This record gives sequence, C-alpha cells and structure tokens, in this order.
Amino acid sequence: MQPLSRSRLRRLDDRGASALELAFIAPSLLLLIFFVIQTALWFYGRSVAQQAAREGVSQIRLSQTQQACRDSVATVTQHVQDFATDVGREALIKPEAQPSCDGYDRGQVSVTVRGRAISLVPGLTLTVTQKASGAVERFQCDGC
Repeated sequence: MQPLSRSRLRRLDDRGASALELAFIAPSLLLLIFFVIQTALWFYGRSVAQQAAREGVSQIRLSQTQQACRDSVATVTQHVQDFATDVGREALIKPEAQPSCDGYDRGQVSVTVRGRAISLVPGLTLTVTQKASGAVERFQCDGC
C-alpha cells in the first residue's frame, strides 16, 4: 500500500465543507429573500393606500359648498374603502378612509387611508397610512 500524497490527504480533509458552508449560508439567504418580499408587499400596500386616497380626493374636491362636502363624506368614505379593497385585494387589509373638509374655506380637501399590509411573519403588524390632498374645484359660468 502506498502512502497518501499530501494533495490526496488534503482532498480527504475537505469532504463535507460545502455542505457545512451551505448550512450557514442558506438560512441567511432565505431570511434575506423573505425580507425583500416583505418589503415589496409593504410598498405595494402603501401604493394601494395612496391611490385610494387620491381617488377619494378626486371625488370630494367636486363639492361646491362646505356643507355639500360634509354631506358627501360618508359616500366618499365607502367608495374609497371599496376601491382599496378591489384594487389591492389582499395587499391592504381592513382599509379605513377619513375624508376631511376642514380646509374647504382655504380651498383644500384631503383624504387619509389607513390599513395593514400583508405580513409573512405571524404576529408582525405593518400599518400603512397615506394622505392625499387637493384643491377644491370652483365652477363658474363663462358669461356671468
């Protein structure tokens, strides 16, 4: 029997090294992938909330008086929540809209949308709050 050469001895010592490296790297890599996916889901929920708030502002800014604005708050609230649910499906959980006519005398209205983003981690609650505001539309006749 021949003695083992130094290179052959070294190869025998490295057996299983790649499996051990993978055992340390794989959990970190999976954690990074889940973190990236969770961040993307949060940004998507945020985007849905922002678009729903803009949709609400588009509706409420057409009110011609402050009283009409206040009267339309319930309708706009329901429409914005339905819009967020339809567009976002499960991206924005339990959306809540709050239209505001407080700045009507200054020519501004706003809508705030709150909800929860999907979470891959049980027990992790990621809330999303987005606000949109816009100028009140003032209609005037041309010949007046």
